[in-house]
Amino acid sequence: MYKLNVRDHFMIAHSFRGEAFGPAQRLHGATYVVDATFKRSELDADGLVVDIALAGRRLKEVLDVLNYRNLDELPDFEGRNTTTEFLAREIHRRLAEAVRAGDLGHGARGCSSLEVTLRESHVAWASYEGPVR
Repeated sequence: MYKLNVRDHFMIAHSFRGEAFGPAQRLHGATYVVDATFKRSELDADGLVVDIALAGRRLKEVLDVLNYRNLDELPDFEGRNTTTEFLAREIHRRLAEAVRAGDLGHGARGCSSLEVTLRESHVAWASYEGPVR
């Protein structure tokens, strides 16, 4: 399996509902380092998994929509706990749409899966991996 990873970061504010979250029920901030790992069994005709520049640019565009925002105020997330796991899946969904739309180059459509990892600190992170089709 071939893999190509791009990395960026974003900062948000949010709060959670539910006793399981203890003090995190109050508004708090988080800074995430995000890894997006594109995977495929064979390289495209140019010898690539995906175009690294296009992948990095698209990841930045996806994160820019969230960066420096209070996620509690975004209509897309109304009624949701925007946990690290939830955000990993949401970023995956947005990047997978870009692959399907050809926004990462025609060859990127050959990717079989994508893993998105959000690192909250050096000791805590969450990932979501799934198909891009």
